[in-house]
Amino acid sequence: MKIVFATNNKHKLDEVKKIVAGKIEIVSLEEIGCHDDIAETATTLEGNALLKANYIKNKFGLDCFADDTGLEVAALNNAPGVYSARYAGIAHDSEGNMKKLLSELNDKDNRKARFRTVIALVTKDETKLFEGIVHGEIGREKKGENGFGYDPVFIPEGYTQTFAELGDHIKNNISHRAEAVRKLNDYLSTL
Repeated sequence: MKIVFATNNKHKLDEVKKIVAGKIEIVSLEEIGCHDDIAETATTLEGNALLKANYIKNKFGLDCFADDTGLEVAALNNAPGVYSARYAGIAHDSEGNMKKLLSELNDKDNRKARFRTVIALVTKDETKLFEGIVHGEIGREKKGENGFGYDPVFIPEGYTQTFAELGDHIKNNISHRAEAVRKLNDYLSTL
């Protein structure tokens, strides 16, 4: 099965391709000639995922899926949440985002957090949502060289290292995105 993944984030694209290797053929926006920056203007992860998937379906007529992911930190009333990519400003600056997050948690003992991914699948026949969640905590400093986004500060439950230290193989088996993609893949395999 071939399906478009509505993302311009090469890290996400590579990660999802590794997770579904041999099961689904993922087609990138670049491969369909889409170079548009699809605005994420919704106030929920579900809303942003649907915005992106519907945009591609309406403009190109292709079945596709899109995701939105948020880091929800308990001590910050689940912020940054839907604004995770733009937490330190509109530039999608991972370093700035982590610096701001660590600064805001500096005097807090409760460092519980979770990553939540929502995938919206839009086909000619239907629209479906799939969710993946991984619980953990925010470390006190950045550690590790792998991954992207908040990976150097997020320590998943049951581990002592950050996603950036654990590496792709482990992350791609236990992450929020992996769980949501597995649910998507399971559903697509029934069609």
